[in-house]
Amino acid sequence: MNLIDTLATISASDPAFEPGHVWLAGAGPGHPRYLTLEVADALSKTDSIVYDALVSPEVLALATGSAELHFAGKRGGKPSETQDNITSTLIRLARSGKKVLRLKGGDPFIFGRGGEEAEALVQAGIPCRILPGMTSAIAALASARIPATMRGISRSITFTTGHAAGSEDHLDWHALARLGEPIVVYMGLKMIGEISRLLMEGGMAAQTPVAVLMAVSTPDERILLAKLETVEAEVRRQDFAAPALIVIGDIVPVRKLLTPGQRS
Repeated sequence: MNLIDTLATISASDPAFEPGHVWLAGAGPGHPRYLTLEVADALSKTDSIVYDALVSPEVLALATGSAELHFAGKRGGKPSETQDNITSTLIRLARSGKKVLRLKGGDPFIFGRGGEEAEALVQAGIPCRILPGMTSAIAALASARIPATMRGISRSITFTTGHAAGSEDHLDWHALARLGEPIVVYMGLKMIGEISRLLMEGGMAAQTPVAVLMAVSTPDERILLAKLETVEAEVRRQDFAAPALIVIGDIVPVRKLLTPGQRS
């Protein structure tokens, strides 16, 4: 069965994408190869897309030529619509009879506010469906040859956000440091110095390996390897910018073991 036949089979078995419905979908980390077939099929059916800044032009190019595009922003430090305005847009478009695809980078339920939007749609009486996507952390680590878990090295992994580090409502980074397990930080590049400081205060070794994965699966992809005590300086020196993920822990050096020609 070729790809076209596979998509046709998925389309035939899926619920119909009807006017007045909203589908919340994950676009993966950037490159269209990380789209699920279900999301690719939805792109061919929608007539209105509300998309975030992390959705790549290559993914949007897969939509039907007549689809309306509504930019929602949602990148740290950049102009964005408020969450209330985005939700209102989804409801307005659905009530006008559009087949609305709400397209988010990664997975809509992993730091994507998909739960909030789904709740608002249900309360408004708008039929909605969730299309999972490949979350950026899993795709980024795999692309960088860093295993999220590996026997003998990690027993668990923590996904967290870093934008509020140091504020009154931030996580207990000291507690995370004491776990002794890998941490993957979304939206933490701006606060990487504070995050490093808090983890070291909590007992994490200054020499703990860190990787910063920038714009994974896009032409701007870059990888930085450092130690917890030096990563802030290296990020500034090498001019790393969002979107980026921070990977902290002993899974980082495994990249060398899994990269041909770099085991010695």
